[in-house]
Amino acid sequence: MTKFNRLFVWLGGALFAASLAVCAFRYLFVWGSSGDGQVAAVAPNALLFGLFAAHHSVFARERVKERLAHLVPEHLLRSVYVWTASVLLLLVCALWQPVGGEVYHVTGRRAVVHALVQLAGVWLIAASVRAIDPLELAGIRPLTSRDALQITGPYRWVRHPLYLGWMLASFGAAHMTGDRLAFAAITSIYLIAAVPWEERSLRQSFGEDYATYTRRVKWRIVPFVY
Repeated sequence: MTKFNRLFVWLGGALFAASLAVCAFRYLFVWGSSGDGQVAAVAPNALLFGLFAAHHSVFARERVKERLAHLVPEHLLRSVYVWTASVLLLLVCALWQPVGGEVYHVTGRRAVVHALVQLAGVWLIAASVRAIDPLELAGIRPLTSRDALQITGPYRWVRHPLYLGWMLASFGAAHMTGDRLAFAAITSIYLIAAVPWEERSLRQSFGEDYATYTRRVKWRIVPFVY
């Protein structure tokens, strides 16, 4: 790998981390305000997030990857994906229209329960990422194990533990504002809708191994529900 390629993938990884940090800051502080806004803003926010979601779904298709492989070196494909996703997430955060309002605000013991739910979500996200390999996820390390299906750690409980962690963290706020609820709902609806497409690709990649895995781990995201 050339110096330029190393710089490209490491900058992409840094941008990936920065976009997640900006998103967390917006959720915790900016979207934690129950100030002025309008419920009608949910629709344009959903369309805005749809651009980010479309990139994830389209880029994950094997045909798209094959076409991009003619334009981008294979060892940089993941990094290009990460660059694009990070920029789009930053745009979602920057262009988000305030929804405003307050859904609920609990205190005392109930607030502690909500905090524990969110911490469980963050832990599940971290455990899922660690099982995948953070450097591969950030596009810094090229994918080297296409024939290795991840079935350890939280993947023994549900097939998409990262998504479950995201839902627990985003829906678990003790102070649920209109913006937090809109963001949690929009992102979760996308994740649920995207799962069948993602699993179709996994079946194509791993064949009978994935079929065996789905028989052993029956639940996609939420145990005993979905």
